[in-house]
Amino acid sequence: GGTLSAAWRTMRPAAGPLRDWVGDGGRYLGFCLGGYLAGATPGFGLLPGDTDRWIDSPGATVGHDGDALVRLDWRGRDRTLFFQDGPHFLLDSGTVLARYPDGLVAAAVTPFGHGRVGVVGPHPEAGPDWFADAGLPQADARDLGHQLIDEVLT
Repeated sequence: GGTLSAAWRTMRPAAGPLRDWVGDGGRYLGFCLGGYLAGATPGFGLLPGDTDRWIDSPGATVGHDGDALVRLDWRGRDRTLFFQDGPHFLLDSGTVLARYPDGLVAAAVTPFGHGRVGVVGPHPEAGPDWFADAGLPQADARDLGHQLIDEVLT
């Protein structure tokens, strides 16, 4: 979350071509900062809504921007994922895959024109080294990253 402005300054020139590509049937997959960038303020405007910093929400169970673990309801299953100040998603439509403990959207897939957009706030792609480097207990959720990819590609 704290690096969104700097990332947007770098990525802004790609916004138009990226929107065109996804709208014409391409796919966009945004993990954490990539999820923020899928939003509108600032961002590519690929979502039917926007993003916001989850740690600033009233019910957030993580209150800092460092490495942490967060529990999610991922399609009815309680899962723990690696987290680094990821977004939540304020959506008008789409398929919700996961919610944070306070009910806010943590992962979703939405259409954009003829394409599809998949976003996730936490890091289901985190491998064992992420947890070891952060001094956190390992919680492998890479299967959820695969689920997200599969949803975006269908």
